[in-house]
Amino acid sequence: MLTGDLVRLRTLGPADYATRWRWDNDPEVMRWLDDGHPEPFAEAVARFERQDPNSYANVSFGIEPREEERLIGFVRLRDAEPETGNAELDIYLGERDVWGRGYATDAMRVICRYGFDKMRLHRITLWVAAGNAAARRVYEKVGFVEEGRAREAFRRDGRWYDSILMGLLESDFIR
Repeated sequence: MLTGDLVRLRTLGPADYATRWRWDNDPEVMRWLDDGHPEPFAEAVARFERQDPNSYANVSFGIEPREEERLIGFVRLRDAEPETGNAELDIYLGERDVWGRGYATDAMRVICRYGFDKMRLHRITLWVAAGNAAARRVYEKVGFVEEGRAREAFRRDGRWYDSILMGLLESDFIR
């Protein structure tokens, strides 16, 4: 288990499937994420069970507040390559009642610290929709900077948004 000031990151398991499926079907949670197509719970369980176990290339964690045992989000480093020291980060908080309370920023610091210290990464990247100002603020607090854009690459509510590539070098990490 990895801990920060506000959160702990822990492995995910079958007890988390219903919560994750609920988040995947919450339009507000999925607003700025690639949400795919609706799927029945049984199909979601099968998808969760097909996921590879944690490894250097792909490590996933559930996010919990330190003060309670309740899954509030998900974070992972994926496509990690030891040859280049690069990985891509995905994160979201699925429980709306914890939004805006610092949990995402703390989880970002914990997973980036894990990536740089334990995995010996040099660089972590992520993509964010230009309209997702709250997420961009979180990433910038940790030290991520905009590195590029894919113009009109994300569609939501009948509108196109740029997708922004953000990167964090180990030397820029604000711990």
